[in-house]
Amino acid sequence: MSVSDLAILASYAHPDDEQGVTGALAWYAEQGVRTGLICATRGELGEIAEADPPLATVETLGQVREQEMRRAAAIAKIQRLWFLDYRDSGMRGTEGNNDARAFMNVDENEALEKVVRIIREFKPTVIVTFDPSGGYGHPDHMRINQLTTQAFRVANESRQFSEAGPAWEAKRLFYSSIPRSMIRQLAQFAEQAGLASNFTGMDPEKLGLPDEMITNRVDVRKYMGLKRESLSQHRTQLNPNSPFAKLPEEITAQWRGTEYFALVAGVPVDTADQAASSDLFSGLR
Repeated sequence: MSVSDLAILASYAHPDDEQGVTGALAWYAEQGVRTGLICATRGELGEIAEADPPLATVETLGQVREQEMRRAAAIAKIQRLWFLDYRDSGMRGTEGNNDARAFMNVDENEALEKVVRIIREFKPTVIVTFDPSGGYGHPDHMRINQLTTQAFRVANESRQFSEAGPAWEAKRLFYSSIPRSMIRQLAQFAEQAGLASNFTGMDPEKLGLPDEMITNRVDVRKYMGLKRESLSQHRTQLNPNSPFAKLPEEITAQWRGTEYFALVAGVPVDTADQAASSDLFSGLR
């Protein structure tokens, strides 16, 4: 299979969720691999970072975040971008959870067909999405994980959603995540530095994935500048007082310089082979 036949599809819930894989997407795009991103919502219920003049209002936030996503995607060399047009559900336990339009509440078959249709149109070799925890339990993150996992299988079943295009078999499904050992290190650093931790009220042992589940590590240190520039486009979401904004550069480089993936379905990866485990397409070229 030539490089021009290869494609990678990332599937996430909100603008800025893609930031955990922008280095890998840019690296593969530079090799000639087609790159695409599904964004289930426009993040209408996200917080708005303080700025003068204000970056958005509650009413305009979805529109503003869509444009932020488009700029961030262009910098990360993401060639195709799809919005599923669902509404942000908000954090678990908030009022947004009760909205019938919220992504967590929409009809499963309807949403699944949308994802299957994109897979059959784009024909990805590899698909990546959140791990089942959604990173930190956000209901939309968990929903896109569930739908993408189902769609990976269903897209290749011609009797399912026959009007969504010819069946397509993606070769691998990965969950992008952070190794649990690194979650512990970040939580410990935040505590020692006296920073209000993003892990407050959360059990680090239930975040990310156990280290032994990680099958692939992609070195993206050469893309740190690109990753910063892409992230900077999500201005409404960049709180200068957040713990992550206060991390020293060497700590940020340590956890942002490698992107981690767990193969959960498809063609096996030889994890004993360092070259194979550093490439999501190993053995598929």
